[in-house]
Amino acid sequence: MTVCYARFETTPATLDVNIGVGVRMPSCHSPSTTSYGLVPHDLGSQNVAKGPSVLSTRDQPRLPMSKNTGLEDFLIFGAPDIQDAEIAEVVDSLESGWLGTGPKVARFERDFAAYKGLSENHVAAVNSCTAALHVSMIAAGIGPGDEVITTPMTFCATVNAIIHAGATPVLADVDPRTMNIDPAEVEARITPRTRAILPVHFAGRPCEMNELLEVADNHGLKVIEDAAHAIESEYHGRKTGTFGDFGCFSFYVTKNVATGEGGMVTARNEQDIHRIKTLALHGMTKDAWHRFSDKGFRHYQVVEAGFKYNMMDLQAAIGIHQLARIEHNWRRRQSIWEAYQKAFADLPVGLPLDPAPMTRHGYHLYTLMIDQAVCSYSRDDVLEAMTKHRIGVGVHYLAIPEHQYYQHRYGWREEDWPNARRIGQQTLTLPLSPKLTDHDVDRVIDAVRSSL
Repeated sequence: MTVCYARFETTPATLDVNIGVGVRMPSCHSPSTTSYGLVPHDLGSQNVAKGPSVLSTRDQPRLPMSKNTGLEDFLIFGAPDIQDAEIAEVVDSLESGWLGTGPKVARFERDFAAYKGLSENHVAAVNSCTAALHVSMIAAGIGPGDEVITTPMTFCATVNAIIHAGATPVLADVDPRTMNIDPAEVEARITPRTRAILPVHFAGRPCEMNELLEVADNHGLKVIEDAAHAIESEYHGRKTGTFGDFGCFSFYVTKNVATGEGGMVTARNEQDIHRIKTLALHGMTKDAWHRFSDKGFRHYQVVEAGFKYNMMDLQAAIGIHQLARIEHNWRRRQSIWEAYQKAFADLPVGLPLDPAPMTRHGYHLYTLMIDQAVCSYSRDDVLEAMTKHRIGVGVHYLAIPEHQYYQHRYGWREEDWPNARRIGQQTLTLPLSPKLTDHDVDRVIDAVRSSL
């Protein structure tokens, strides 16, 4: 089957560059033929509802070159795959008049709980993974004077949530190959003030949870999983976010399930979820749906000083259908990942490890390691070259101790975490969205090979 893709908008550009050796620029691209063994990008098999007169970008014919420049459109890093079902659900919310926290948030919570194999009383939707981490800290009883051990190879939100709870972050270096927190390093940093371990399942690769749980059990510590990258990930037959006392997930626009902004908490204890839902809405005992529904007004009490962390139905409307396609999208990202592994095997770069036995990788990020001593180019050289080839890329992440705020506040020196420092200075993240067409994947591959 041959499918044509197009965008109606064009992207202004002033660069005049070669797109890369071997790039194909057909007006229509057949997803059934590619050099790298990709799973076909088949739209017809997806049974999605049609929105009212609005086409998803995937259904629009795709022009391979910008109209005014002769250059291909800039390939946006991490663009979400939004289809007609999401659009129709959002329109339904707009037309219903119920935009805030309501029945669609409740449905999204039930669906997410079912995906994770949990009771719906063990999940709570919030407006970001940052919020999820923060309220989990509070529900865990973590506060001033406490220490929480986490990884230096993460987004700043992980560390900031510890700080906002009043605790002190303590960094344990990562394994240089998996890029996940090293359990031995965690053990070495435990003090009498340590209260919790906060592992991050980096890029979708699950941490060594058996070892981390053993450390936590031996020292009586809470475990709060940052699973922002790892909705689909599993470790030894168990889903991420269900190992610790709390699991925290992200639905940010670039994540595997996207709601624009959004997050979810899973908790072992049902009472913790009850408190988290209260904390997430000003400390009130009833949300708007339970105050203003057709059952009549219900009074509420403020039982503690909470936050404005609730998810809206507008966000959940997107998430419901993103979650329904989660396995389809996971298979597409797996296919792209494997195409990259095959295409870059002969290049002088570091490739991500294949998934470990008895685990399931979430395939959230695909990261190359660019060592200037090996390939003669720095990471930033390659980053700039990819931009000239009109490919959006990312850096995940500059190590936490390299940021000036943490250096000034805690006196951290980046050389004290050498593995995280090296990764942060060499890593380059390629597009891995299920929205990518086979032609987009070929463009990324050709641009990387040309840039090196």
